[in-house]
Amino acid sequence: MSRANVQSAAASVMQPAQTGVLMGRYEHALDPKKRFTIPSEWRAAMGNPDYVYVMPDPASRCLNLIPKAEMEVRLEKLREKALFDPALNEALQTIGANAEQLPLDTQGRIRVSDKFLAFAHLTASVALVGAVRMIKLWDPAALPPEGAVDQAALGAALAKVAF
Repeated sequence: MSRANVQSAAASVMQPAQTGVLMGRYEHALDPKKRFTIPSEWRAAMGNPDYVYVMPDPASRCLNLIPKAEMEVRLEKLREKALFDPALNEALQTIGANAEQLPLDTQGRIRVSDKFLAFAHLTASVALVGAVRMIKLWDPAALPPEGAVDQAALGAALAKVAF
């Protein structure tokens, strides 16, 4: 079997999302159509998807941008379990009602709905913050200045994940 066939066969097996690591921070102005660009490095790390998912963060006033592969793996696990579990079916419904599937244009731009932009207070610009497996979309005014290091927060995060 050729290497290409082996890779193709391996890709067809449901596995955890094989996206790259999303780290760093970028700020972009919203264009007149309220779009912003996902950095090319991050698009490559996400496997250059044709769309991504966005939903409000349940704990903070920001949005979670979830790569296509990551969301599909998470939803597939839930779908399998939800067949006979009404509570999981309700959870899937809640997720579906509070998420958007957003296409990327040829320049890597997306347009988030007005209701989600309002939720995260995104009016003129957006801070894209890498969160390893997803991207957090923040109002830049809600974050420390770019380049500032919150040592206490970093220390707590590293301790929490035993890094």
